[in-house]
Amino acid sequence: MIVSGQKFLIWNSKLFIVEIERLHHIAIICSDYAKSKFFYTEILKFSAIREVYREDRDSYKLDLALNGQYIIELFSFPNPPSRATGPEATGLRHLAFGVKDITKEINYLNSRGITAEPIRVDEYTGKRFTFFRDPDDLPIEIYEL
Repeated sequence: MIVSGQKFLIWNSKLFIVEIERLHHIAIICSDYAKSKFFYTEILKFSAIREVYREDRDSYKLDLALNGQYIIELFSFPNPPSRATGPEATGLRHLAFGVKDITKEINYLNSRGITAEPIRVDEYTGKRFTFFRDPDDLPIEIYEL
């Protein structure tokens, strides 16, 4: 809720002032680190900023950027539980990225062996969008700007 330029959050019947500036990053846990690293860096073309192996957790952490902006932390952990994708479950539903030409991007994804769903049109904005899946079945949306 925004009142007179102030941002408020009401949670458990308590009022808090929220000063969120922007989205900082999205954390993704993958089941096959090499496969997911390839997908996000080579297919989706995110830039690797930093890659760290955390020996105490037997875990990799890869920081990824989009157009120079840090946006995704890709984690590996030994034997993570599978994601509940269908039917839709509580929690993160999907990631969505804006693109200039959705047809061009779908053709690119197809050339890399990734199938997108049929293009849909947002009934409120008239914009075109579609979904495809990452290696762990996380839905990813591309939305034409």
